[in-house]
Amino acid sequence: MAKRASDPTQFAVCLKETDTLIGHLFADNSNEPDNNTWSVGWHFNQRFEHQGYASESVAALFDYLFKVKGARRLYAWVEDYNYSSQKLCERLLMRREGCFKEFVSFENEEGKARYDDTYIYALLHKEWTK
Repeated sequence: MAKRASDPTQFAVCLKETDTLIGHLFADNSNEPDNNTWSVGWHFNQRFEHQGYASESVAALFDYLFKVKGARRLYAWVEDYNYSSQKLCERLLMRREGCFKEFVSFENEEGKARYDDTYIYALLHKEWTK
C-alpha cells in the first residue's frame, strides 16, 4: 500500500513483486464535525479478487486510521449487489447497520437514473482493538 504524496487519505495498492497497481483505498472525514469518524472505500481490479489483497490492504488502512489518525468510528457504503465488499466488511469485523432503499443514483447504459439499495457498515475503534 503506497500513500499518494498529495493526499494522506488516498492510497494505491500495488503488488510487492512487480509494483503493479491493483487497487485504490480512500478515507474521508471532511464532513464530520469532530473529525474522528471516517468514511472508507476501496476499488480493486477484479483480476486480483479472492487472493487476500483487499483484506490485507483494507486492514492496514483501518490500522492507519485508528492508530495514526485517531479515528473513533469507520463506516462504508456498499451497494446491495456488491457481495465481495459486503463479505470484506464482515471479514474485517464491520457490522451492517442498515439499508437505505433506492439511496444512490447512477446513470445506467441509457443515461437514465438508476437507484440502488445501499448498506452501511461500521466499526468502532474499541471493536477493532479487542
